[in-house]
Amino acid sequence: MGRLFGTDGVRGRANADLTPELAMAVAIAAAQVLFERDHSHAPLAVVGRDPRASGEMLEAAVVAGLTSAGANVVRVGVLPTPAVAYLTGVLNADIGVMLSASHNPMPDNGVKLFAAGGHKLPDDVEDEIERLIAEGTKSRPTGAGVGRVTDLADGEDRYVRHLLTSLPGPLVELKVVVDCANGAASSAAPEAYRRAGAHVIAINADPDGLNINEDCGSNHLGQLRAAVVEHGADLGIAHDGDADRVAAVTADGAEVDGDQIMAVLALAMRDGGLLKDDTLVATVMSNLGLKIAMREAGIRLLETRVGDRYVLEELRAKGLALGGEQSGHIIMPAFATTGDGVLTALHLMGRMTGTGRTLADLASVVHRLPQVLINVHVGDRAAAAKAAQVLDAAKQVEAELGGTGRVLLRPSGTEQLVRVMVEAATQETAREAAERIAAIVRAVSPA
Repeated sequence: MGRLFGTDGVRGRANADLTPELAMAVAIAAAQVLFERDHSHAPLAVVGRDPRASGEMLEAAVVAGLTSAGANVVRVGVLPTPAVAYLTGVLNADIGVMLSASHNPMPDNGVKLFAAGGHKLPDDVEDEIERLIAEGTKSRPTGAGVGRVTDLADGEDRYVRHLLTSLPGPLVELKVVVDCANGAASSAAPEAYRRAGAHVIAINADPDGLNINEDCGSNHLGQLRAAVVEHGADLGIAHDGDADRVAAVTADGAEVDGDQIMAVLALAMRDGGLLKDDTLVATVMSNLGLKIAMREAGIRLLETRVGDRYVLEELRAKGLALGGEQSGHIIMPAFATTGDGVLTALHLMGRMTGTGRTLADLASVVHRLPQVLINVHVGDRAAAAKAAQVLDAAKQVEAELGGTGRVLLRPSGTEQLVRVMVEAATQETAREAAERIAAIVRAVSPA
């Protein structure tokens, strides 16, 4: 069996790759692994989902698996991933499960797991769960030992109230268009922004189980751009299917990505004395423009592997206050245990109202360098990425770019691909350099 867990849980095409049987097996194994750590109380699990049609089927399988392992289950219904993580913590649950494929199209789904406190599982625990799935689960309880199921009616309200306590003041006189991606935040995000004081126009907030992420949300900003301009809004906010990430657009429709959002928040937190050690955590995929902007502002930038879980690990290990990814997964550990798009958007708008500056003005601190990414299909991704000819070519390009660009080679975690990323002063320079390296990668390890 290949590794089930990717960078964010178990994901695949629902009822084909991710079957109810697999979802149940993951739930049982996860319960047995996590419950072994504490026998002082009857285990408790929190289960939520995004509105995909397949989520109903998979929720039933996961609940059956958890209760068969002896856990009492609290179903919280359709909520953002960070809301499920939050409720896992405040309800003192032993495990949280979110059924979502995030920004992926509707036919996909996934199983995301949280340990006690709402924290993502480390790699070694995921490995233990996979081993138990492969070997077969242990004996399970009968009779009164079987878990029971209840529903939590006020999960969204609890989550929104928690988010609002993180803001220093109301979002007065701010008009925002929010694209909910017909996803898990279709109710929670507009409600949070309205209760924070903003004038809210919600689009793509009518999920029917089939339209999640369909030409909308953080990966498709066209509708949001048009709506912001049409309504004369101060900004636009776009979430993905489970609202653990966010993208934004300015009043004139220009995109503001995760790197720029991190810069805005880092400066706001530094000014408020809240940016621990004046340090921001980002991944190696963040644009060089972010690093330059932070250096000029006197803020240290720590880099991690790609994946918000690795950003989280660095934040927790060093007790830092802010980190994230270019994709818009932004983590503020003082208020959330995982990336939270709604929380991030509230604080982004809070910086606007607190300074009286436009989003375009605030985001201009980061001058994004042109970036070209080429995915090269290869026969052996690990060997290709480490080949001497490839590394020599990358070094040569970096020497040519000097301090005006950089090269990143990264084998895919799930496919036979090597990702070649080049940043340079111009798009043409970046494209030429990336294609030169990609050609050598192909020659070294033909697909």
